[in-house]
Amino acid sequence: MAGKLLQDALTIDPVAMNITSRVSAGCRLQGELVFEGGLLVEGELHGQIRVNGRLIIWTGGRVTGRIKVMGDTYLFGHLGHDDGGPADSQLECQGMACVSRSGVSTGTLMARRLQVYEGAQLRGPFRTLVAGDQLPVLRDAIDTDR
Repeated sequence: MAGKLLQDALTIDPVAMNITSRVSAGCRLQGELVFEGGLLVEGELHGQIRVNGRLIIWTGGRVTGRIKVMGDTYLFGHLGHDDGGPADSQLECQGMACVSRSGVSTGTLMARRLQVYEGAQLRGPFRTLVAGDQLPVLRDAIDTDR
């Protein structure tokens, strides 16, 4: 393998990952939102958001606001606004957050485990969560029993 760089590979299979909802490219969705099952974001999503499954933010997709993900998060697109700060967007991931080489986070990213691929841009703060952490990302905005 002379002259070749080994690259990490990340395979996304929406069916196997139980991705049941989608925000298509060119679409914008805003508000207090709850998604059962996984969510694929190719467009724009903003607000108080809870995903009871996995979240995939695809290349070209953007998520802003207060987000709680009960599964894993895969960031290929943007978390937060380009000129935003850490308080602009906060994502709490109860699983693993994977930030790909095309992923950009200007918001605050909190996850149980964090995997960052070469080329990823973490411009905002990030933190790994430990058992028992009770973060107020959505506690006041959306009922946690949903």
